[in-house]
Amino acid sequence: MFEGPSLVALGTSLGVALAAASTGAIFRPGDWYGRLRKPLLTPPNWAFPLVWGLLYTLMAVSAWRVWLAGGPAASAALAVYAGHLLLNAAWSWLFFGLKRIDLAMAEVVAFWLSILAVIWLFAPFDRIAAWMMVPYHAWVTVAAILNWRFLALNGPRGLRAEADAPRTAWSGASPPAR
Repeated sequence: MFEGPSLVALGTSLGVALAAASTGAIFRPGDWYGRLRKPLLTPPNWAFPLVWGLLYTLMAVSAWRVWLAGGPAASAALAVYAGHLLLNAAWSWLFFGLKRIDLAMAEVVAFWLSILAVIWLFAPFDRIAAWMMVPYHAWVTVAAILNWRFLALNGPRGLRAEADAPRTAWSGASPPAR
């Protein structure tokens, strides 16, 4: 299990997951996010890197186990997994990069469904690998609910929060035009 090619595959799987995770580091919450109205059950900011770090590790090990169990026969399942990672990476870009809560909401639905597809496709190769994806799916379920609430509270581009924010002498800026 932990021989040369297997270790290379594990390293590759971890690297691919890290590449997807990098969008979370590139497109950070920042001041815009800080001004948004937050849903009641929004986790504290420090929780996100801890939870996501664990989830990316579980994802990578899950994909690696499927590769070990299925080899070339697992190609389709691993291709869907790779596609799901693109959806994973796109969410941070849409929400934090473009500041489009509406587009992120639409995208998280496809993202959520893609995780279900990965779980379903991984199960015939390695049931443990499929189960390793379940906490991730649960977290993205919470993320989708939060995204929906952010949209309701702040509007499609988060401008409602900025427009409704009180203007102070310290801000030096007018609320954005609608």
